[in-house]
Amino acid sequence: MNFSGIDLNLLRIFDAMMQERSTTRVAERVGLSQPAVSSALGRLRHIAGDELFIREGNRMVPTTKAELMHAPVRAAMARVEDAFDVAMPFDPPRAERTFRILGSDYFSTLIMPSLAAAVHVQAPRVVLQMLDMPSSEVVPALSDGRVDLAFSPSTIEPPDYIRKQTLFHSYIVAAAAKGNERLRDAGIAAGERLPAELYCALPHVVMSMDGSRRGTIDTPLEDQGLSRSVMLTLPHFHAVASAVASSDMVGNLPVHYARLVAPQMNLELYLPPFDPPIIDVNLYWHRRHDSDSANSWLRTMIRRISSFADEADPQDPVLCTALHERRSTTAVAEKAPLGTGK
Repeated sequence: MNFSGIDLNLLRIFDAMMQERSTTRVAERVGLSQPAVSSALGRLRHIAGDELFIREGNRMVPTTKAELMHAPVRAAMARVEDAFDVAMPFDPPRAERTFRILGSDYFSTLIMPSLAAAVHVQAPRVVLQMLDMPSSEVVPALSDGRVDLAFSPSTIEPPDYIRKQTLFHSYIVAAAAKGNERLRDAGIAAGERLPAELYCALPHVVMSMDGSRRGTIDTPLEDQGLSRSVMLTLPHFHAVASAVASSDMVGNLPVHYARLVAPQMNLELYLPPFDPPIIDVNLYWHRRHDSDSANSWLRTMIRRISSFADEADPQDPVLCTALHERRSTTAVAEKAPLGTGK
């Protein structure tokens, strides 16, 4: 391999191509023309002695050699980016930077519009990119520098080099189309708890990125000898809400998201048959960004935007009661003598 022909721009284009799989999108991302990107790919192919990317319809598919090259190239790029982040203090009004954030459509709808508006006021040339990935990608995407920050519920236990901060607490509610015939005939009003037998008798749509039909509600149902009738799984909460709005199905949605979309989609919300677990919604970042002024600035912006879901909201008795019990349990545990196991 001829290393003398390699420059940083070639590595940037290779890294971007591995993520975007499109010369058009890479050109937009790195600020070059599409012919310039194609020329750079030609140079990369010559240096690597490999085709690297093969056109397949409208996308570019990496070869095995490109796949093997990507992790070390991304790690090298991350170290270069970190070096300049430390050397150049972040100045929001003058900053020209792109932040990549991992999260599901739940966060795209609930947080990103308000965050983008707030960021634009302080840093008009900063770009935010939201990448739709499952929670299982949080640690690898932060580690190899594909993303700067990640949103996820507390379903992962990160290693010690991944930092986390709880933004707010959430739980699931059941959503149904306004005027759902079976709920109306049963005399169940919006906001009330659904009886377990009726809940299980209704057809369900489940949000699942991998096709699994199970959720947090299924174990307590099975303890009572009950099970849901799952008719449909979908990979996004917005799709679940849309399916519910146009059918007699019910679906579980995170409470803050459900409250946001219910008026727009003509939905009514109900408590599930059993008290749902309270879930910590967290922000994650790599420890190497602890002293990065730009990353720290964006984390502060996100915390401010997330204050809409303050755990002390007196209008949410489910959260207030559950969090009070959690704090009480923690206080009792802290007072118990060590080794008592109580």
